[in-house]
Amino acid sequence: MSNLKKIKLFAIDSDGVLLNDTYSPAIKNFVEKHNTPYTALIERHVWGSPQLTAGHNLALACKLPFSGEKTIADFFEEREKYLKDHPVAVLNNIEGTLSMLASTGAKIVSYGGRNKEYSFDKFLGNYRGYFDKEVPYVDINAFRPGVHEIVKEIFNYNYDEVVFIDDINRVAEVCKDFNAGFIGIPARMEHNFQLEEMKNTGVKFSFANFSDISLETVNQLDELMTLSNHWD
Repeated sequence: MSNLKKIKLFAIDSDGVLLNDTYSPAIKNFVEKHNTPYTALIERHVWGSPQLTAGHNLALACKLPFSGEKTIADFFEEREKYLKDHPVAVLNNIEGTLSMLASTGAKIVSYGGRNKEYSFDKFLGNYRGYFDKEVPYVDINAFRPGVHEIVKEIFNYNYDEVVFIDDINRVAEVCKDFNAGFIGIPARMEHNFQLEEMKNTGVKFSFANFSDISLETVNQLDELMTLSNHWD
């Protein structure tokens, strides 16, 4: 039984929200290696896109004479170099927030652009008890940004019964179009553009860290979603 009036599901991005961001800095390294400045447009068209699309867009942005398949493969080699000094890690204090969200009675699912074995089992397996038992993780690589598929095809809820928690504004834009709930954890490295873009989209709830989300915030958002005022 949920303690909330409207929210039935929290859908949480893994990379950049529960785990540190190891993708956007690797994208920056990749494009600059190919004498291309890292821009808001590149961040939008590459980060958070399906892998083959990201590879194609990287090739276009860097004027590379390669296929999307080869370019994304080269990118992942660049990311492996980045990981040597900046390994994937669970961000600090996520368990308290996961526990708080679970205490509301709503379901919790995580999602990301890699398979479950890599993104969930390897790094978040110790927190599995907080996530939905049947579907703890959704690999959205084939259908990014994944809002429609998670809400309608996997959980069969209404859009305004689900809250997405993500670090990329593209997901905020889609949630706004569908009238789904959204909490932003905008990527804040020096090279990122997400904080300003989320402000322009009209995101009402934005935090530096996932662990900053409070029960008061959840209740406020739930009330706004009950009144359908969460994007006004």
